[in-house]
Amino acid sequence: MDRRSTCLGLLSLPLMLQRAWGAQDDGLAWLRRGGVVLVLRHARAPGTFDPPGFRLGDCSTQRNLSEEGRAQARQLGAYLKSQQLTPSRVRSSPWCRCVDTAELAFGSAERWPALGSPQGASDQVNAQAMVQLRQAVVDASKRPGQFEVWVTHMFVQSALVSGDTASGEGLVVGADDKGQPKILATFAVP
Repeated sequence: MDRRSTCLGLLSLPLMLQRAWGAQDDGLAWLRRGGVVLVLRHARAPGTFDPPGFRLGDCSTQRNLSEEGRAQARQLGAYLKSQQLTPSRVRSSPWCRCVDTAELAFGSAERWPALGSPQGASDQVNAQAMVQLRQAVVDASKRPGQFEVWVTHMFVQSALVSGDTASGEGLVVGADDKGQPKILATFAVP
């Protein structure tokens, strides 16, 4: 292994350790404290990309949640409720698998195009979405005692904070002292 590979491996070590050693408890503590956003990846949906010719307004043309994914979304909402954690706001990518995840978990969600998959969008649209998302993290950080939930895609998680999760899992994100989004903890239903 060369020096660069070793350095890159060490950079990812904190996130790996966080996942291995009590990150769930840290995530719950951050949600209770507030001033954060739980950036969830939609629940399980078979496949990888939407079929050619999909349309946002037509769920029959998209990749959708499996029955396992629907159950996973319900379990996510039930778990947060059992922890007496209720988001102040739930926002979702307009893709059906994200909307369904949010609605099954939390009852309703505000569709927000900034959380949409960047695949197929122009660089300008993606850049504008990141500006909106970063500002929304800063805004959320000014509300102690409250947290938001955003249901989105792996690509959005990665673009926002250079991290991602498995389906139905999330990253607890806050703003650093320079107003940049950062991962504070990971979140998964035990």
